[in-house]
Amino acid sequence: MNKKVQFQDLGLRDYKEIWDYQETLFQQTVDIKIKNRREAGDIPTPNHFLFVEHPHVFTLGKSGDKDNLLVDEKVLAEKGAQFYKINRGGDITYHGPGQIVGYPILDLDNFFTDIHKYLRLLEEMVILTLAEYGVKATRSEGETGVWLDVGTPFARKICAMGVRASRWVTMHGFALNVNADLGYFDLMIPCGIKDKAVTSLNVELGQKEVDPEEVKQKLLRHFEMLFKAELIKEKTEV
Repeated sequence: MNKKVQFQDLGLRDYKEIWDYQETLFQQTVDIKIKNRREAGDIPTPNHFLFVEHPHVFTLGKSGDKDNLLVDEKVLAEKGAQFYKINRGGDITYHGPGQIVGYPILDLDNFFTDIHKYLRLLEEMVILTLAEYGVKATRSEGETGVWLDVGTPFARKICAMGVRASRWVTMHGFALNVNADLGYFDLMIPCGIKDKAVTSLNVELGQKEVDPEEVKQKLLRHFEMLFKAELIKEKTEV
């Protein structure tokens, strides 16, 4: 099993551009798996982990309800935001500057074949990272992602998650609010969940800005530990 993960930090990039890039990496891995099965081969399948920051964009998962976007295309254009219906699970979410978005494109045959475990470990990676800032985060039963003050009137989401998997190969991932403009979340019902707020790490810490590079390094360290993986930094190719 190949536990090496090729890592790229792509910086600020257009959503559709990186969605297409994910699809390319995803399909390359799936094609290797199909070839191995047909020819009884043993070509190792690659694993990838992308960090990216997107310009303002709303994305709707395949099971989502577009009514959870509360504004029309004209308002989106005025806000400088785009909209895409995409092929991950989950409902509607927002990406924008100040978020760390992570896209693991992993062949889970290299790790474990359990999607629920995969999601729980991604959540744990974020929970452990936030704990290093003194922020106590948890899961909310039946609601994927990472939350604060679950079970109280002040429950709020700090990290959204939505993935796609086929032949045990994953794509899409998580969006952690680090220095996010929370005003954009008012334009939707986040993840289709009413009456629950959204927050950002800088808000929780009472800081104008949290160093995103420091947060990224903590996330990567916890990812390696939880997945027993070895990250290999790759030159950005996109």
